[in-house]
Amino acid sequence: MEAAGPVSTGGKFVVVGGGIAGVTCAEQLAIQFPSEDILLVTASPVIKAVTNFKQVSKVLEEFDVEEQPKTMLENRFPNIKIIESGVKELKSKEHCIVTGDGSQHVYKKLCLCTGAKPKLICEGNPYVLGIRDTDSAQEFQKQLTKAKRIMIIGNGGIALELVYEIEGCEVIWAIKDKAIGNTFFDAGAAEFLTSKLTAEKPEGRIAHKRTRYTTEGKKKETQTTAGIGSMGSALGPDWHEGLNLKGTKEFSHKIHIETMCEVKKIFLQEEFRISKKKSSPFPRDHSNQSVTTDNEVWPVYVELTNEKIYGCDFIVSATGVTPNTEPFLCGNNFALGEDGGLKVDAYMHTSLSDVYAAGDICTASWQPSPVWQQMRLWTQARQMGWYAAKCMAAASLGESIDMDFSFELFAHVTKFFNYKVVLLGKYNAQGLGSDHELMLRCTKGQEYVKVVMQHGRMMGAVLIGETDLEETFENLILNQTDLSSYGEDLLDPNIDLEDYFD
Repeated sequence: MEAAGPVSTGGKFVVVGGGIAGVTCAEQLAIQFPSEDILLVTASPVIKAVTNFKQVSKVLEEFDVEEQPKTMLENRFPNIKIIESGVKELKSKEHCIVTGDGSQHVYKKLCLCTGAKPKLICEGNPYVLGIRDTDSAQEFQKQLTKAKRIMIIGNGGIALELVYEIEGCEVIWAIKDKAIGNTFFDAGAAEFLTSKLTAEKPEGRIAHKRTRYTTEGKKKETQTTAGIGSMGSALGPDWHEGLNLKGTKEFSHKIHIETMCEVKKIFLQEEFRISKKKSSPFPRDHSNQSVTTDNEVWPVYVELTNEKIYGCDFIVSATGVTPNTEPFLCGNNFALGEDGGLKVDAYMHTSLSDVYAAGDICTASWQPSPVWQQMRLWTQARQMGWYAAKCMAAASLGESIDMDFSFELFAHVTKFFNYKVVLLGKYNAQGLGSDHELMLRCTKGQEYVKVVMQHGRMMGAVLIGETDLEETFENLILNQTDLSSYGEDLLDPNIDLEDYFD
């Protein structure tokens, strides 16, 4: 095969993407094949590494995510060769990828781990910021220093965190659901957390132990080539630590939530003036401190589907992500999931031979365990990257491999509003229809425990606060123990469940 442009280099294993899935995959391949070169192609000068990894229980894991210069990875694994470039094209028939400078890299096995990009409510509006990665979080902080009022659109993890962290600025939070945090919680958990929004936050933040590498020197040239906003890995659960999220006003929380609505139209200042429409003032609370005057002129106005119109300094679009498949689809016949991700089978293999995918870019298309579902989260990116490497290795050595245990049970631990949050199984009764029941235990300001039961068996749970129930519940869900004899006593705090189910 003749290389067009620079000479082609043949690697055995090529991984595209410097986020958690890609880096985990490359590391695992490097360990399995110490004498082979593993090629990692990434558009960013920093990679995302998993640090402080702790296996909390059989399936629950905790870790930090750290941005590191790529040299740190190359020093740890001398057989990982990093190419800092975007991918222009995948020629799957010829088994090669073409990078930004026109070089061709031949692969025997390829794993695509390019993540997902934020779904923006509208493209190309300077007042709409999509938050998805560390760069956009920094951009956001710059904007916030001069903001009096912002609007947040979206109801996932990033929106939840933002709303909690922002101080000294009016926040209008528009969500399409009845209750906040719909991706993660039901209305009860949302209520439990919302009370925390209105309470004053404890002073003094804990200093965070993470080192940060910024890519200042590199920024300029990468922005022009990559089309800024498309690159950068996803944020971790602590992305706002160390960012000073304070607006211009001297008070802490001023939040107004508009539920059951979406954005209908966005007006720039001049368009709004011509439209002759009227905007609503910020709803006052009982203490009635007014912050902004009602006749304030805003750079941008948002009309919601519930007919309300609010002016604000800018809009944060935190409305989820779409798989970043862009450079790979052209000329390749990938089977795609409904969400636009590359479909993968139980061995993380796409529909094209020798092409695997892991993390946010892929859509799990095997018959899942009854208590697992795919969610585009860091934990799954790590698990999938690790497992994809195992599958690639097994396939190239002609060995068979079992499905990784982490896909038996959905398990995720995170923090919202400074509470530990553990999600297990079908924690929101996903796909169970009306044929299930919920059991709750809640101590205001302290803990919230919800269990999803079906036919006397535990199918899922949400644990907020320091409940110490995660291991017991994990076992009950995995073993599908019949709990019907316990009835309501299952959540009685005076009964020590662990004694029963060890």
